[in-house]
Amino acid sequence: MKKFSKSGLSAAALLAAMTWLPLQAHAGLFDDDEARRALLDLRAKVEAMRAELNARIDTKSDKSSTLDLVSQNELTLQEVAKLRGQIEVLANEIANTQKRQKDFYVDLDNRLRKLEPREVVIDGKSAQVDPAEQKNFDAAMQIFKAGDYKAAGTAFSDFVLRHPGSSYAANAQYYLGSAFYAQRDCKSAINAQLLVLKNYPDSPKAPDAMLNIASCQIELKDKAAKKTLQDLIKTYPDSAAAVAAKNQLNGK
Repeated sequence: MKKFSKSGLSAAALLAAMTWLPLQAHAGLFDDDEARRALLDLRAKVEAMRAELNARIDTKSDKSSTLDLVSQNELTLQEVAKLRGQIEVLANEIANTQKRQKDFYVDLDNRLRKLEPREVVIDGKSAQVDPAEQKNFDAAMQIFKAGDYKAAGTAFSDFVLRHPGSSYAANAQYYLGSAFYAQRDCKSAINAQLLVLKNYPDSPKAPDAMLNIASCQIELKDKAAKKTLQDLIKTYPDSAAAVAAKNQLNGK
């Protein structure tokens, strides 16, 4: 068996070393390239993951923004609904207020109309009469027709004092005299009817007032009754009272 010397072993070892070194160097280079590729691959994966993560984040942000917008929209809708409810309440209150105002003005208008003079026909003549005058005169007439002549006399006397310029004043004065006559108070009746002739000579009640005066004078056996009847025929020749006066003078 061939033996190697130390120098041969040394040379072989050196050769082997020299041979291994390039292999180790190549292996080192190979390992470094693989590492680089792995690193590059890893970096690529990281970048890909980062891009995907950013995309997800962006998507999530968009979704969050959308959710925020949806949430804000819902809040806005709630506010709109709330405002709409308030508007409906206000509209209802305004409608009620307008109705109350309308009712108030209608009522006020009706009240004013009641206070406004009314056109009425008194003894065939048109006249403007205040509603209060109408009410008071009608009340006095109701008492007179009911046969309470004393109370009627008081009511007609009060009417003349309160409404001396009323279109019903002549009638009130006439019925005052008639109330006295109905109570058989001829003197008071004559005085009341004389005021009709003095204050309302153009009233359709004036001829009737003269006829009543004559009737009272006849009851009192006053000779002035004949002259009163003659004056009646002369002053109011076309009246129904004048016809009645002629009949009395002729004994009819």
